[in-house]
Amino acid sequence: MIAAAGRDERRSWLWLLSLFSVAGLIEAAFWSQMVAFTPLFLRELGISGQGDIETLTGAIASISMLVGLPLLPFWGALADRYSRQPVIVRSFVAHFLAGGLAMLSGDVWVFLAARSISSFSLGNSGLMMTTLQERVPPGRTGLAFAVMAGASPLGAVFGPLVGGPIVDALGFRALMGIDAAVMLLVILGMTFGYRDTFRGTARGPLLGMAAESVRLVVRSPRLRLLFPALFLLFAGWMLAYTYTSLVVESLYRGDPDQLGTTIGWVFGAGGLVTLLLGPALGATADRFGHWRILFIVAAVAVVLWPLPALTSDLLTFTVLWAILNGVTSTVFSLSFNVLSSSALDEARGRVMTFAFLPVNVGFALGPALGSLVARTPIGLAAIYPVAGIVTAFGIGVLALAYRRPLAAPGNG
Repeated sequence: MIAAAGRDERRSWLWLLSLFSVAGLIEAAFWSQMVAFTPLFLRELGISGQGDIETLTGAIASISMLVGLPLLPFWGALADRYSRQPVIVRSFVAHFLAGGLAMLSGDVWVFLAARSISSFSLGNSGLMMTTLQERVPPGRTGLAFAVMAGASPLGAVFGPLVGGPIVDALGFRALMGIDAAVMLLVILGMTFGYRDTFRGTARGPLLGMAAESVRLVVRSPRLRLLFPALFLLFAGWMLAYTYTSLVVESLYRGDPDQLGTTIGWVFGAGGLVTLLLGPALGATADRFGHWRILFIVAAVAVVLWPLPALTSDLLTFTVLWAILNGVTSTVFSLSFNVLSSSALDEARGRVMTFAFLPVNVGFALGPALGSLVARTPIGLAAIYPVAGIVTAFGIGVLALAYRRPLAAPGNG
């Protein structure tokens, strides 16, 4: 009887929601730690020049993300051909290998390889959402997606807050070793914690199936513009996010042995505001329209972005960064709603496989731009006004996308 109860629990949507949410939280914590503490680790690897650290911080973030992006359509094709669960587990294996290699890194090139391996994890969130949607009772999908999507900002809070003291006391390598061990537990949980009843029926060349996934986006007049709009919106956010730890370091006047902890607290403050602001704005969007609130929140971000460049003390910067992170995180969460509503019913599942693509591309474009901006005479202060300019361009493209139909004539 106990065994039967256990099987029922593993089949329930609440159990699956909990499992996926915890996995997403740990993944976000790992990613945020990699971003937050990379500048500190670069010094440990022998990079001493401030300009070199600024350039490498952006270059490593961009290059490592670009490595895995071309394979994104193939993960969805493999899941459609065979099964989703192995493809989902694959993403956490990539994180496990990345953490282990980062721990062993002896130079920048090995560390770049470690960061690049992590990019082979792309594409898991859409598959988990699709699997969860099949098991959630009618009328509970919004709740389930909100809980699962909320795990990422919570992980972004949890990661630097916990990782900062570890980096200060034991070093970045120890943090990566702990992350690799935790990721191994996630792999076991995702492998044996639930049974995937989906079996792929799609046939044909994998290259053709992957290309068809891309064509689903290209054939839609709205999606053709919506994806670039979201790329730009997230590029501004990722540009600032990547360089925030360097800005904190430039403003910090305390004990050098507590710098990692301080960086963790600044990132944690941004995540805390996200947790408070996100549900409130999400409920407002449910009432007044997702597109309308998305435009308003993005416009507020454009106004706020230049303000951190005017600060000269860490406290003021932390407050402004926390507010900005909360606002831009809301843009991120609302993007799922407008993306889902912009896909035709028969193509929604395949389109949502690319749900995290805009933020992934933004994480490649933003730091690449930042590595150039940081070397200008203005320096790091220019990061935030440039983020505002990129966001403004994103709003313009978003307005064009909103006016486009979901499907071209004859394809509806």
